[in-house]
Amino acid sequence: MSRRQFAFDCAGSSLAASIDDAHGTTGLLIVTGGNETRAGAFSNQAQLAADVAAAGHPVLRFDRRGVGDSEGVNMGFRESAEDIAAALAAFRAQSPGLRRVVAFGNCDAASALMLSGGAGFDGLVLSNPWTYESDQADAPPPPSAIRARYAAKLRNPRELLRLITGKVSFAKLARGLVSASANKAAPSALAETMKAGLAGFSGPVRLLVAERDRTGQAFVSSWGGRDPRLKRCADADHAYSDEASRQWLLAQILAALADE
Repeated sequence: MSRRQFAFDCAGSSLAASIDDAHGTTGLLIVTGGNETRAGAFSNQAQLAADVAAAGHPVLRFDRRGVGDSEGVNMGFRESAEDIAAALAAFRAQSPGLRRVVAFGNCDAASALMLSGGAGFDGLVLSNPWTYESDQADAPPPPSAIRARYAAKLRNPRELLRLITGKVSFAKLARGLVSASANKAAPSALAETMKAGLAGFSGPVRLLVAERDRTGQAFVSSWGGRDPRLKRCADADHAYSDEASRQWLLAQILAALADE
């Protein structure tokens, strides 16, 4: 296994990319979420690429236009289909032995792949897709996310002790319970557009949700929890940052790479 850097063109801009080479004919293309560079938060995408390549699958990561080492204007995830398509073409050109390519995206990278109808990939791993109409991280959580938070607190003996000893604001608790009791929010227009985009994709799909993540909780609230493609990691945060969650994510991706 080796890692190499290169650049490819997207609409006249030079985009930076990294490939972890491996002998396999099924590759993984990682689309980063938000404005993260291809290394990911705390280099988690770089580590993921190394782990997947060690299992025999080549991996490409890239910075979209206007992010990290890439030229151009950052137009956000809703306008990134051209960047993703150019990255896929570059991956196939750089690794001519590839027979299949699976895409992995977390947060709005997953949303971008859905909006683009799968962007020409053979399989998709979509984690904690962003369904808020606002692109801002401070969007209010849905009632389902609030209910999940309070349920976790009520199972925690320390939180119960805080409640009994008066260390919890009852006014704040009451407001939270009112919000939690609200009816399920109607699916967002973004979620409906994502659903329509994904409906046109014929390859295998895995929908991953980190159950401690507000974005993942909002996705389930908008999408519905009965989709058979849905896989949940109970103790994971948004970035799957603890070791058990990281290994769960890796196992899901390797399983997707083995799907035909």
